Amino acid sequence: MLKRLLRENLRSQSLSYGVAIVAMIVIAVTTALTAWIMKDIIDSMVQSGDRNKVFAIAGAVALIFTVKGLAGYVQVVALSRAGNRIVADQQRRLYDRLLEHGVAFFNTLDTSNILMRVTASAHAARTVIDTLITGFVRDLLTLIGLIIVMIYQQPTLSFFSLIFGPLAILGVRQILKRVQGIVEANMVSAAEIIRVLQETSTGIRVVKAFALEKHMAARMNTAVTTVESRSNAMARLSGATSPLMETLSGFAIASVVALSTVSIFGDAATSPGELMSFVTALLMAYDPAKRLARMRVGIQAGLVGVGLMYQILDTPIAVSEEADARDLPEGPGKIIFNKVSFNYEDNKSLLRNLDVTFEAGKTTALVGPSGGGKSTIINLILRLYDPVQGQIEIDGFDLRQATFASLRDKIAFVGQETFLFAGSLKQNIAMGRANATNDEIIAAAKAANAHDFIQGMPQQYDSDVGENGGNLSGGQRQRIAIARAILRDSPILIMDEATSALDSESEFLVNEALQKLSKGRTTIVIAHRLSTILNADKIVVIKDGEVAEQGTQGELLSQNGLFQTLYDRQFSSGPATLG
Repeated sequence: MLKRLLRENLRSQSLSYGVAIVAMIVIAVTTALTAWIMKDIIDSMVQSGDRNKVFAIAGAVALIFTVKGLAGYVQVVALSRAGNRIVADQQRRLYDRLLEHGVAFFNTLDTSNILMRVTASAHAARTVIDTLITGFVRDLLTLIGLIIVMIYQQPTLSFFSLIFGPLAILGVRQILKRVQGIVEANMVSAAEIIRVLQETSTGIRVVKAFALEKHMAARMNTAVTTVESRSNAMARLSGATSPLMETLSGFAIASVVALSTVSIFGDAATSPGELMSFVTALLMAYDPAKRLARMRVGIQAGLVGVGLMYQILDTPIAVSEEADARDLPEGPGKIIFNKVSFNYEDNKSLLRNLDVTFEAGKTTALVGPSGGGKSTIINLILRLYDPVQGQIEIDGFDLRQATFASLRDKIAFVGQETFLFAGSLKQNIAMGRANATNDEIIAAAKAANAHDFIQGMPQQYDSDVGENGGNLSGGQRQRIAIARAILRDSPILIMDEATSALDSESEFLVNEALQKLSKGRTTIVIAHRLSTILNADKIVVIKDGEVAEQGTQGELLSQNGLFQTLYDRQFSSGPATLG
């Protein structure tokens, strides 16, 4: 996974990373030179009265730190540019992949989980790459440069000070064993916080109506406490590297101080400047050594997020467009289900050898008990899923061979769950057709009986709908969705309980508009209220994934079957639904 991450991102950001690496090399060299020049500083101050030499050394020190400062600035800017681009690119890739996935994928991951993966995972990718580059270039080269200075100035003392390195590596390995599990669990808890916030925001009326404040607060408290506890555990594990390195560095420096007093290690040939240069290099090596010791902990934590990102990118697309897909041909919009069977992942069969024809230019109503497969039929026509067996055709063309764009362009859809996008009323209606004019948008709103209430809004068509239409009533939201479908002006019109949220007067006016709209179009209507479909050209009764009955209203009533039972139950007891 690490190799893949580097392969996909280093090449695309090679220029920025190249500049950053050059800057890091300069930082490593100037850091080593800082320790090296300590010899000349001390010796010139102790042994020499040559003022010019002192000034030259002072100028060299100023130059070293100036170059190091400039290189640090270049490194930060170059790394930030590359990192920001990686985050942006990964988030685009993730979102584009999400759009490719079908409805089934979103049924397996809740929204909070997806949000966590798209945001945190992209940043985790950047963190891992930055940690690797800064660790293996700046810190490692700096440490190597300082060790070279130490060995050159005091080879014997260097040997004794460097024996503590392997002990640090062993300690870090023990820490790594616990990091991954804690990070994975912590991301799950963080997703729960987002989930509770989403449910509170979208379901605030239910929360208030049922006095669920304490229940939601308890859920949030549990999630926050869990994240806090695991974050503290991560802090303890990550922070354990610091005292480990501090302790070992202390022993190393103490050993050097003690051994420097022994004549065999510090004879007369050693100048004060050489000893000072060695000690300076040893002290300066502490910071890069500590960062290198903690690097693997950071990488291991980041790779958890990267793994979640690749899970989205690598999940196969359940419903994909064929490589040789063609646009649907022009036609009246006749839809045929031929021996179609379908089941979801739980293998529960929803449709079994279904044969049904939706005649072009006519209205076909689907009725029947809930769970019978009516909405599944709609999903298959929209090609949100593919049938397990059988074939679905529009004007004799297999949907599997059609491009998504031509299929969706041929269909206007109004769903049972009305969804509005963030923005104005005008923008939401215009989603039906991108190039629609203002006059066409207004005409669609009038046809959907939405124009009058829009005129009463503070900014009329420019009024904001709020989050998922929160500024509108249920009936108003549904009329905007119907206006969107009317504006699309497609040869096939699908309505899944399209008028369920309307009052009687609005329902009558919208049904009148929809009857005009449906003339000459292939219209499929799912309705629980039989009053909305009694004028359909054909009524198909779906039960347990099969066609139980079909025909006109008069034909079905004369059969004294399931439709007759539903009809009598509903019209004898008021506005009951079909299940």
